[in-house]
Amino acid sequence: MPAEATPMNLTHHFLIAMPGLEDESFAGSVVYLCEHSSRGALGLVINKPSDIKLKNLFEKVDLPLTRDDLAGAPVFQGGPVQTERGFVLHEAVLADQAQPDEPVYASTMTIPGGLEMTTSKDVLEAMSTGAGPRKVLVSLGYSAWGEGQLESELAENSWLTVAADPQVIFDTPVEQRYDKALSLLGLQAWMLSPEAGHA
Repeated sequence: MPAEATPMNLTHHFLIAMPGLEDESFAGSVVYLCEHSSRGALGLVINKPSDIKLKNLFEKVDLPLTRDDLAGAPVFQGGPVQTERGFVLHEAVLADQAQPDEPVYASTMTIPGGLEMTTSKDVLEAMSTGAGPRKVLVSLGYSAWGEGQLESELAENSWLTVAADPQVIFDTPVEQRYDKALSLLGLQAWMLSPEAGHA
């Protein structure tokens, strides 16, 4: 890569799997990228629900879940890395006015674009009492790419990319998220050929 080339940064973007992507973890998936830098990328698959409901996950960590809007929501398969660990993607939660830039939870990544991803149990504790973020996606596991790995997958036409729209994550039924993400590019699934090619 020429030295003057600006490194690609797809933080707060969706990766949309092309039909030719046959990797079991990612076929047909939409990944929300929480972080992307020259060191690699980290994201969560937002359209692959597991069989576990949030209510069951909360029971496993000995917390009641009093929010009816969340009890029946699925826990997502965020990716093949650390599948026993929970990741909560949520709208930004504002701290008190004294420290407006401090994250509310112990372990939160603030994502440019207005979302946050929290891995500490305190976000679940807040949700269990009826507080916490209103819009959430909880996943077990995450997706990760090492240095240059995502860039080479993009060069191989494995993924389409588009700036993320939080409505796709939080307000779109799971089975429609792939098509909805594609529509952000003005595309529909039938337009995509599984054959890689360069126009």
